[in-house]
Amino acid sequence: MDSQDKQFSARMGDAGEVPEIGLISDLVTLTKARLSFLVILTTFVGFCMAGSGSLKWGLLFHAIFGTTLAAAAAAVLNQWTESHVDRLMERTRQRPLPAGRMEPAFALWFGIALALVGVAWLWFTTNALSALLAAATVLIYLFLYTPLKRRTAYCTLIGAVSGAIPPVIGWTAAQGESPVLGLWAWVLFGVLFTWQMPHFLAIAWIYRDEYAQAGFVMLKREDAGGLWTALVSLFFAGLLAVTCSVPYFAGLNTSFYLFGALILNGALLFLASRFLLERSTTTARRLFFGSIFFLPLLLGVMVLTKR
Repeated sequence: MDSQDKQFSARMGDAGEVPEIGLISDLVTLTKARLSFLVILTTFVGFCMAGSGSLKWGLLFHAIFGTTLAAAAAAVLNQWTESHVDRLMERTRQRPLPAGRMEPAFALWFGIALALVGVAWLWFTTNALSALLAAATVLIYLFLYTPLKRRTAYCTLIGAVSGAIPPVIGWTAAQGESPVLGLWAWVLFGVLFTWQMPHFLAIAWIYRDEYAQAGFVMLKREDAGGLWTALVSLFFAGLLAVTCSVPYFAGLNTSFYLFGALILNGALLFLASRFLLERSTTTARRLFFGSIFFLPLLLGVMVLTKR
């Protein structure tokens, strides 16, 4: 790994942190607290899209709090499961478990506690459907995505399902106990699902050597040149653009939303196309950071232009 990759790893916040002795710092790393912003944002947007009139701030807090705890539980239990291979990668070896700063038993019970509290919180403060969706988020991430990372490159599709559930939890929390998900719930799920593919494939390409060394199959084994990875990234960027147009044509958003969505999706498609034409760490990194800026901007426009 060159110096630029190490700097990129540190900026990502998911791993590669400079080791700091201290329980708070280790808990932040263990729960991937910096990624909680994504959970908070998407749950908030799902809640807003379901409600009408003034927001029910108390209910919104309960939805975000319970969902964030469940997402943190998935991160903790994932690191507990993979601690033996995390020490093989530069970007993860300084996490508290592989570095030996935290006992595995503590991480295990901490993760279980977060999951139980998060699901129970949603059950008693919002509704059963939201709680069940939160439980599904943890179970899919831990028992499907995590083991499949060492078996097939299609694990990313499973991980994207888990990552696309938080906005649906926000929607169900605001909407109530109805077992039928509305159009907004499916649109938000589709946006998050398709967005995650170019986002995480870019990461997988940047760290392809480390993943391979640790035994993770994040990319197809025969895709040494990255053609398949870049094509799939571009395909899902295109599918994301189509998904993002649904709210306008379904009459859910104004024409200003369509204008903003076209600009944002055009930019992401450009970055994905550049990655296809020049399959390098630099173009993958640009696609990764472009996807980071894309999501909050799109969701912000979506909320502000809701009919």
